[in-house]
Amino acid sequence: MSLRIPYDTIKETVKKAFLNVGLSEEQAEVCATIHTQSSADGVESHGLNRIPRFVEYVQKGWINLEGKPELAGARGAVENYDGHLGIGITNALFCADRAMELAKEHGIGCVTLKNTTHWMRGGTYAWRMAEAGFMGISWINTESCMPLWGSDEPGVGNNPFCIAIPREDGPIVLDMAMSQYAYGKLGVYRLAGKELPFPGGFDKDGNLTSDPGAIEESKRILPTGYWKGSGMAIALDLAAALLANGNCGTDMDEANQGSCTGCCQVFIAFDPYLFGSKDEIQSMLNRRVAAADASHPEREGSHVTCPGERTVSTRARSMAEGVNVDELVWEQVQAIAAGNLETKDIASK
Repeated sequence: MSLRIPYDTIKETVKKAFLNVGLSEEQAEVCATIHTQSSADGVESHGLNRIPRFVEYVQKGWINLEGKPELAGARGAVENYDGHLGIGITNALFCADRAMELAKEHGIGCVTLKNTTHWMRGGTYAWRMAEAGFMGISWINTESCMPLWGSDEPGVGNNPFCIAIPREDGPIVLDMAMSQYAYGKLGVYRLAGKELPFPGGFDKDGNLTSDPGAIEESKRILPTGYWKGSGMAIALDLAAALLANGNCGTDMDEANQGSCTGCCQVFIAFDPYLFGSKDEIQSMLNRRVAAADASHPEREGSHVTCPGERTVSTRARSMAEGVNVDELVWEQVQAIAAGNLETKDIASK
């Protein structure tokens, strides 16, 4: 069952939960804001739903609350940092902001990060760059959680990739895993008792299915575009590890410390007006988006949108009517805020 809870109520409850885990006042404020914003934007899988797992990882020592990005190397517009297994959100925010600072100076800025932890909603950092006026590209590598095409066991991460276009009339932001559905989204549908809109993986008998629970059990999520998503996933893994001089997916598999512990991330910011005026660039963006949105819909009464456009309307509804949350997840977050740190993570299997 889902509920609508006021944004401020959620944020303050989440902040209390994080303070109970041991985060500082500043860390708790920043992380509570990002988690609540993610749920308000309709990405509850990496908003409230991830909080119990974050608490578990802190308790296990897989997240170092004292860890902060440390410069490991620099050359021109490119910098490399060691995240020291710090909080994924605060590490990633630092690197996204640093990439933009470099882009102001050089036109483009690239910051790579190794030895960090889960950044939660990847789109957070792409949105941040676009809303600041930069084109942004970011991605992460993960432990193996998806079969390579032709395999029946996890052999590569689903390695989320984001790209954001700084359109003044509304950023266009693509935030996607290399699997048809991320595991977090499977959990959202399972908790809601719903089937996936399209097949998202295979059951333990090798049958293509829309049953989220069966896919979680088999660990055979479907690569986006079949072999193409599989190939893109391994390329993103290698590229992130190469650029950051850090762990690849195999290294994380061997460490076996949960989702994304010790991963690499890449943040690239680009000045969109290096080779064209603001007026002509924005005019082109608006012209292209308008043409895409005007595409004839396959079903009467529906309409086509570009990535990120529905996020804006979801966010507006959340602020007006309350953020949509799963009742059981909300109870878990409230329990942590009340001091019960033994709450089980029901959003994942």
